[in-house]
Amino acid sequence: MASSAPRQVDPRYAWSNAAHVFLMQERERAALQALLRHGCLPLEGKAVLEVGCGTGRWLMDFIRWGARPEDLTGIDLLPERLAEARRLCPAGVHLECGSAAQLPWDAGAFAIVLQATMLTSVLDPQVRRQIAAEMRRVLKPGGVILWYDFHMNNPRNPNVRGIPKREIRALFPDCALHLRRVTLAAPVARWLVPRSRLVASLLGAVPLLRTHYLGVLRPRA
Repeated sequence: MASSAPRQVDPRYAWSNAAHVFLMQERERAALQALLRHGCLPLEGKAVLEVGCGTGRWLMDFIRWGARPEDLTGIDLLPERLAEARRLCPAGVHLECGSAAQLPWDAGAFAIVLQATMLTSVLDPQVRRQIAAEMRRVLKPGGVILWYDFHMNNPRNPNVRGIPKREIRALFPDCALHLRRVTLAAPVARWLVPRSRLVASLLGAVPLLRTHYLGVLRPRA
């Protein structure tokens, strides 16, 4: 019989880790500012899709931010990650196991389409283009794509390839990009936050030390 015990959390991503809390709070502030700036708040009644939802962390964030569970949908390719999402998310959240390159929804189905650290794990350029086209297809007129991902390579992880702004433009040629650099480099944050949160905040304001883009892609009229 398969074990139903929850998976072990990497200590680097545990809520008992001060650096993780620091990074997640900064990311949350930036995401909410982007959603507010582009008229996406309040979230109630807006259909949201996360492409590559993993264990559902962002979906649960959206619930905290005011989205109704029944308005949230996630898709992920890995059954074990989706099983964890089903365990953690409220029953109303719709979760699908499948490929982001072939989304099983009608065109214009979602007001917000989110991808967070998913496309950088897709190394095949053609598959990246297919996923981007599918994200754009299911976005309703007037909707937005919420983006959070590495703009640079991770030298410790060859399975991640950063996506610079010029590639985002190529993936979504009919969208205006409203992106800013966020997220202090994790190794720096993990060393610094337990010693001085103030210094970490100051260094986190230096663009060269920020590893991700966060913001909105908005189709042009």
